[in-house]
Amino acid sequence: MAVQPIDAGRPAPTRTAPNRPALAAADPELAALVDAEERLQADTLRLIPSENYVSAAVLEASGTVLQNKYSEGYPGKRYYEGQQVIDQVETLAVERAKALFRMDHANVQPYSGSPANLAVYLAFLEPGDSVLGMALPMGGHLTHGWGVSATGTWFRGLRYGVRRDTGRVDLDEVRDLARAERPKLIFCGGTAVPRTIDFEGFAEIAREVGAVLVADVAHIAGLIAGGAHPSPAPHADVVSTTTHKTLRGPRGAMLLTTAEHAKTIDRAVFPGLQGGPHNQTTAAIAVALKEAAEPDFAAYAHQVVANARALGDELAARGFDLVSGGTDNHLLLADLTSKGVSGKIAAKALDRAGIVVNHNTVPYDPRKPFDPSGIRIGTPALTSRGIGAAEMGTVAQWIGLVVDAARTGDESTVSKVREEVRTMMEAYPAPGLLPA
Repeated sequence: MAVQPIDAGRPAPTRTAPNRPALAAADPELAALVDAEERLQADTLRLIPSENYVSAAVLEASGTVLQNKYSEGYPGKRYYEGQQVIDQVETLAVERAKALFRMDHANVQPYSGSPANLAVYLAFLEPGDSVLGMALPMGGHLTHGWGVSATGTWFRGLRYGVRRDTGRVDLDEVRDLARAERPKLIFCGGTAVPRTIDFEGFAEIAREVGAVLVADVAHIAGLIAGGAHPSPAPHADVVSTTTHKTLRGPRGAMLLTTAEHAKTIDRAVFPGLQGGPHNQTTAAIAVALKEAAEPDFAAYAHQVVANARALGDELAARGFDLVSGGTDNHLLLADLTSKGVSGKIAAKALDRAGIVVNHNTVPYDPRKPFDPSGIRIGTPALTSRGIGAAEMGTVAQWIGLVVDAARTGDESTVSKVREEVRTMMEAYPAPGLLPA
């Protein structure tokens, strides 16, 4: 059974005419673009794993007068006066983060995931030190030591991958590499990892070589909060996460740590990398964390996984080659080589059909990153609309039809699917968006 969408049972926002009167009056061109994006999010099937819908409450918090404040420093230790309210807002977010993720300390000031990870480097490494992370083409993230990133330029990036035969991380390989190279920092997690992360196994390796273990859970933070994925809290020294994606918050980030590393991380974020925090984002993070502690969020998190598994089964039945054979979380990675079409061509055709995915490299991909063999598919956003496992057969059918159409140039099928997608989306209104 599908879970209720985020704003179910709450009064719908009232649409004024025009929708955003102050913006429409001041900048009608930009207002029209915002309206167009709202319509696009409403009538497309959004399957990018890193995207989601936030609640109306999170949207409102993101646009408050907290925008007007500078607040360099931390609660009780600011460099500006007038922080009586802001200190309470940030403390609320920090306490909620600590309780939800069961960590000793939380820093909610990082502007996004990449700066959060950079703060970890600043906290624990010197330029030229070694860091071990998953290779980008295998599902890792740029900031885990990949060469084109500052983290791979200023530090010595060491990379582990996945097995060719299983598509899963081989901890024996990770251990051998760690023993040989003695990195100071080890990252686990990534951007295209469809299987459960063995935090305990990584922690054992980190302890053996004296490395700091960082669990980058940006993609699965909401699943962890909802009990649909194991938590890194008992194992990782630092947990880095964005606050959007499966967590359904604003575009921001957090660093959660053991008490031992609290001051080191705080100094790295400010004054090490950043100036004043974005207080309106901090407020929206606090709202999202409150929502994530509610029972219906756990139902949503488990439904995200159930939907992804159901969609994976349906795609596999239609001949799609799924990396690792399926998923344990919110995302699927499909290798389209057997379908005779590249990931980029397929993704663009799916976009024309109102099905939004992203082209993505697959492990050991012979194609170039900008025109790779795969597509990455996720279920957080559709789950937030209340769509359930029963509809995954239809979604898989649409994906199959459009991928075949991309190969043959059959635009009539693409157009037909577009109308069917629009009809389904009308039946499942998008949370946080104003009614049409």
